[in-house]
Order: sequence, then structure tokens, then C-alpha cells
Amino acid sequence: MSLSTAASTLAELEALEREALMPTYARLPVAFARGEGTWLYDADGHAYLDFLAGISVAQLGHAHPRLVAAIQEQAARLLHVPNLFYSEPGLRLARRLSACSLGGKVFFANSGAEANECAIKLVRRHRPRGEIVVLEHAFHGRTLGALSATPAPAKQEPFEPLVPGFRVVPREDSVALDEAVGEHTAAVFVEPIQGESGIHPIAADVIAAAREACARSGALLVFDEIQCGTGRTGTLWAYEGLGVRPDVMTVAKGLGGGLPVGACVTTPELGDVFRPGDHGSTFAGGPLVAAAASTVLDVVDDEHFLTEVTAKGERLAAGLRDLGLSDVRGRGLMLAFAHEDAPALMRRLLLEHRLVLNATGPDSVRLLPPLTVSTEEIDEALARLGAALG
Repeated sequence: MSLSTAASTLAELEALEREALMPTYARLPVAFARGEGTWLYDADGHAYLDFLAGISVAQLGHAHPRLVAAIQEQAARLLHVPNLFYSEPGLRLARRLSACSLGGKVFFANSGAEANECAIKLVRRHRPRGEIVVLEHAFHGRTLGALSATPAPAKQEPFEPLVPGFRVVPREDSVALDEAVGEHTAAVFVEPIQGESGIHPIAADVIAAAREACARSGALLVFDEIQCGTGRTGTLWAYEGLGVRPDVMTVAKGLGGGLPVGACVTTPELGDVFRPGDHGSTFAGGPLVAAAASTVLDVVDDEHFLTEVTAKGERLAAGLRDLGLSDVRGRGLMLAFAHEDAPALMRRLLLEHRLVLNATGPDSVRLLPPLTVSTEEIDEALARLGAALG
């Protein structure tokens, strides 16, 4: 039986969810039908200002003409071939990712969690049975290896036993991190800006301690830039604003502009750690997503564009402070603020003011607008937020 959603009401979609989907999401009562730029539209044509961008995915906003054209052109030519054969778009994207980042080699995946799974295997292949050090409040994904690197008991406990060999250190304690790294450490995993815990930039002394400890011990420094990469912070990669270069970097989300993609990128010294058969993926690096990701980089990897991201982020942060909001934090267009009842505020903004934001916990609201957002749209979002705060 065919299923058309053209005339489906919200109630019908909710019924379909109850009937057909596993209950893993707590959806909000809005059904989006289309998007354009920084705006989403429901089936009744109501416009919502999108300051979540699919959780840092829609870097170019919705229906960006260049991205749509690239996807349409590639879809008409070739959607998929397995990695048993050569496919030009993925190979050219790999070379481009390497050249604009760590200079080594690339493994493509389909998501951020898969990119982190690749990184976990790579560092274990580099130093067998080595321990992996992670920071408190980190989020690296929900697959079993990535979940094991995500020190959140509520997320981990239902799925134990987890992958062994992960050691957790406090997020803000450079001394504890230094002491945790030794000859048996395979890697230190760090999100330069922790996203899911509420946009918390890791302090410069902790980043420096991680780099120094890895250099001393021979462990690898892995930066998870799944949410903070691809221009989100005002530099192409977040590490470029930190003065520290990782050995391995994982990226995803915004790289595909809306299509599922992930990548694990190495320095030249680590490009050949894997051997044939060590890792693989049926869909990863396929021609369609590679064409999309290349187009995203065409737009984002531009000095003027990134300078504007920084300026727009400063405007948004200043506007949040002007509203009297506390603990405004982040970098570029990756920001958050504190609120005593973040879920209630997020719901009110969505349903009453048609502003799409995200609560990352009971007291933290996250803002991740498309990087193409205009200054006028930033001001409009601030006005809607101010009205909700009333």
C-alpha cells in the first residue's frame, strides 16, 4: 500500500508513529512540510524561524539553490555504487577534506557516531588494547563503541556491558587529564565544544594539556568536530581557533548539508594504520552525498563567509545578553544560554512564537541557526525570544 503524506494531519502522523515507529523520540507537535533558507513551513503554511538547523546539519539552510542543483544533477547521473569500485565524487571529496584539514587520509561513514566508531577502531589498531580517555559530559554517539565513550549513566546503563577501556576525567581539570594519560593510553577524545551537554567550550588549558600529554605518551589526540565543525564556529574546523592540531578528527552533520555523511580524517602519519578489511561501509562516500558535501564546502570554505559567521555569532550572543539571559556561551553560530525551565521555554517558543530552538537539558537552551542566516533574521529571532520571555 502506498503512503502519501500530502494531506496527512498532525493527528494522522502521530497515529502512524504509534503504529509503525519504535518509541525512541519525544517529538514536538509540529509537522514540517518544506523549508526555504532559514525558514520551515508546516502543512498549513505557517512559517517558523529555524535556529536549530536540524541540530547543526543544515549549514546552508533549507533548499539552498547550489546544494539542490548538485543533488539533482548527481541523482540523475548515479546514486550509488559500492566501495568495491571507484567513484570520482567520493575520492575527490576525500582529497579535498584532507587538504583543508589534517593532510592525511579519510574514511567515510554515514553519521557522526559511525565516524567515531572508525576513530575508536583506528586508535586501537594504532595502540592495541590501549585505554581511551574521555571527558565528563561528552557525547560521542549512541552506537555501542561511541556510547561507551559517552559518560552518561542514564544513556549507558540500559545497554551494559559496554565496550571496555574508557577512562573518564573531569571536563575542567587539566591536571587530572594529564595524570590519566600514560604509556597504555591509546587516545584522548575531546569535543572542542561539547554540544549535547549544552554548548560548553573546553578550556584552553585542558586542550593544551591533552595535546601535551598525547605528545609525551604517544597517544593520539582525537577531536570530535561532528557538531562544531564545517564552519559552525567561524573557522572551517573548530581546532583552527584553538592553536592545537589533533591527530585524528571526526566530522559529520553540517558536512552533508542535510544528507547523511560522516568522515574520520587523519594526519599523514596515521593514514595507513588500517589494513584492507579492517573497516568498511556499504553506503559511505557514495556519489550523491559526496556531491552534496563538496557543494557545502564550496560555500563554507571561504574566508569572507567564515568572517561573516563570526560576526553574526557575535551579534546573536550580544543580543542574548541584552535580553538579560545568563551564561551565554559558545563560539560563532554555536551558542547556548541558561534558563530555569529550558524545555518549557523551548516549547513556548515553538508553539506560540514559531521559533525553533532546542533544550539540551533542564536549564540549557541551544541555538544553531544555519550559517547563511541573515542579520535581520537574527534580530527577528531575538525579538521572538524577548516576547516569549516577556
